[in-house]
Amino acid sequence: MRALFIAAMVAVLAGCAGNVVTDYNSATVFGNYSSWAYAPSQQDAAFTSLDDARVRTAIEREFNRKAMKQVSDTDADLLVSWQIVPEERLEQTGVGLGFGIGRGNFGWALSAPPPVREITEGKLVVELADRQSSEVVWRAASRRYLNENQSPESRRELIDEVVSEMFSKYPPGLN
Repeated sequence: MRALFIAAMVAVLAGCAGNVVTDYNSATVFGNYSSWAYAPSQQDAAFTSLDDARVRTAIEREFNRKAMKQVSDTDADLLVSWQIVPEERLEQTGVGLGFGIGRGNFGWALSAPPPVREITEGKLVVELADRQSSEVVWRAASRRYLNENQSPESRRELIDEVVSEMFSKYPPGLN
């Protein structure tokens, strides 16, 4: 019974862990910000990728919910920058093989681990910088990853969910 209780508590605590991590400058007065624009480096891209369009749509929707006005980068209070940071991880597929012989307390065995492959995934990071000081004042990073095996619809849904969760923590201290 005790083991069941401990397992239930671990499951509850694991469910409390968020999919987004945020950081911010605690000296910043976020109430002073009312307008935003994409950072000039985000605007200068030669072309817009599919994920770029999905992220921009999600960011614009969240700023609209916060009643923040999109203006030119020279008039904005906040400059928005985002990127998908590639991260590599190892994934085991299949099962390991092994065999052994023995009797009593003695024996010999050989085994092979399951096959491992390297997977590259992308973590979304959004940063907000004060235009006047050019310092990042708020940053959010996703703990959920985009990968190339996702369908366009699941990528859009994931980006929408992650950006929504990011901006649920902006401005800090109000949630």
